[in-house]
Amino acid sequence: MNSQSTQHVPSGASRHVVLAAGGTGGHLIPAFALAEELYARGHHVALITDERGGKIPGKPDFLTAHVLPAGRFGKNPLRWLSGVRAVIEGRNMALRLFESFEPSAVIGFGGYPALPALLAATSADIPSLVHEQNAVLGRVNRFLAGRVDAIATSYLEVARLKQKHVEKAHLVGNPVREEVLALRNEDFPALTEEGLLRVLVTGGSQGARVLSEVVPDGLAMLPPALCQRLQITQQCRAEDVDAVRDRYANHDIPAELGTYFEDMHERLADTHLFIGRAGASTIAELTAVGRPAILVPLPIATDDHQAANTSEIVKAGGARMIRQDSFTPKELAKQIQALAKNPASLSNAAHGAWNCGRPKAAKDLADLVESMSGIDLMDVIRVGETAPKATAAATKAQTATRDAGEDISA
Repeated sequence: MNSQSTQHVPSGASRHVVLAAGGTGGHLIPAFALAEELYARGHHVALITDERGGKIPGKPDFLTAHVLPAGRFGKNPLRWLSGVRAVIEGRNMALRLFESFEPSAVIGFGGYPALPALLAATSADIPSLVHEQNAVLGRVNRFLAGRVDAIATSYLEVARLKQKHVEKAHLVGNPVREEVLALRNEDFPALTEEGLLRVLVTGGSQGARVLSEVVPDGLAMLPPALCQRLQITQQCRAEDVDAVRDRYANHDIPAELGTYFEDMHERLADTHLFIGRAGASTIAELTAVGRPAILVPLPIATDDHQAANTSEIVKAGGARMIRQDSFTPKELAKQIQALAKNPASLSNAAHGAWNCGRPKAAKDLADLVESMSGIDLMDVIRVGETAPKATAAATKAQTATRDAGEDISA
């Protein structure tokens, strides 16, 4: 992968681009960011997703969502037949949509709802690309890797990316919301030995409970001088809010609790320390803004991809990672003290996180999309020193599955 600065590729005439993404924020946030960038360049953009994706907040007003069937492939083979039928139906619907929309490129962001659209694109010889948000290539993207024209990655090292597909991989980063990206050039919030230490805690719908149980007690174990400076903002599940509020009240720690914060970017702007899961969008936003973190990967995440997501920021000194089975109040307090022992420690960690950010991800990804439709695919998007490569664990997994072939249910 060549190391070159990225230049905007002139688009000439406006084009039609289709984005396809699963119905979760992790897939749709970068899709929305790319849609905004392509729209600003004068292109027409449409979205293919599932019913959840059609209702998710944050979709740009100009972006028309088309809901198509998308089968799921779990561990139970008995359900595969219905999944295959849904994929075939979705593929046929996508082909009919493409006949009227005539896209110059189809971009997939992972998730099962992206599969029918990308299969339709590859069968119709429409230029296609998948974007991988995580540090492990997801199941759908693994299945499509040999069929699409390019693979956009968010990390330099991407596990489960086969060596034969490395040449089509381009490091662009994971696009984030514009309001978050706008914070990148703002200074880290002022912090003194006596000033408030503002902590932001989020966990998402699947991961908030363990944070609600551990974080209040862990913060209470900090030295009194540090504990008295805490100001907490924590996202909780609705059924946990009262119990968490009681925990903080018993510890005499001021905390603002909620099930959802619409102004999350504003709260991130004032944050000195983040505690939460290690989803792709979370990592992208922390590194875009430059905020120190204690990360607790979701243990049930497919292929343990959240743990892989932490590798770069931890190596840079911008975060500490604690496995959930070791995530106790005592261990949390220990790691907070290591990060917050003095204002300079947090500031240095913030700088380490900031250095991992890829603020031009949406622009670089848009350049790659434009280069696929009418202009020869170029190396200007390949911003890393070397190509993304599989880790040792990934290499073992690839060897074990090579003879069997790729399977999205694996």
